[in-house]
Amino acid sequence: MLRRLVVLVPLALAGCAMAPSYAPSGTRPGETPSRSAISYEPVPGRDAQTVAQMRAAPPPQDATIDFAREGEEARLAAQGYVRIGRGRFPIEQIAREREADARAEAQRQAAAGGAERVLLAPPRDGIDAAWIADYYVRFRLPFGASFRDLRDSERATLGAQGGVAIGAVVNGTPASRANLLTGDVVLALDGKPIADRADFQQQLKRNAGHAVTLTLVRNGETLRRAVRLGAMPEGAGE
Repeated sequence: MLRRLVVLVPLALAGCAMAPSYAPSGTRPGETPSRSAISYEPVPGRDAQTVAQMRAAPPPQDATIDFAREGEEARLAAQGYVRIGRGRFPIEQIAREREADARAEAQRQAAAGGAERVLLAPPRDGIDAAWIADYYVRFRLPFGASFRDLRDSERATLGAQGGVAIGAVVNGTPASRANLLTGDVVLALDGKPIADRADFQQQLKRNAGHAVTLTLVRNGETLRRAVRLGAMPEGAGE
């Protein structure tokens, strides 16, 4: 029996030594994080209330954590995921080789912020001596495409006073279902000319939850597309 106890005691001590040695100290929104402290910075305009209003589904029990790789952010964006914040875990708190600790801290921050997906990047020499975690939530997008003001040269070519150019189109959204494409130029909504990006955004918000007709130009051809916009929660913007 004595011999058996002698074997078990060192194993118990080894188990204690392997326990996480850091104490998460996440900063609160608005605080300036110390470079040596674990921190979380929300994306401006994506506070907890806005995220709760705009998310497409309730937060999961555990977020899905993947390593950040080239093209991953674009792939998430195409699925309607929006970045809501970034966590930073300095190597003074979580060493480079402690991937399990970095994942545990990322999971804690994801739960606090309601994130569904996390892209985790390990520390990089000479760039940032910290683990970086980007947090994503799939939003319920009333329109589902980015858009920008037209350039002077584009307005001159089209002979238009205003309008917007469509950028990335998110799969499974009203814009996608209406077959809008990157590069389309939208000139009017329900026959009303669009002055600029801000004007188009306001028209979309006023018509949220209703079907509208967009007049657009694609490769020199004028087209009309019916778009049934999704509902927009009160006080939220796309």
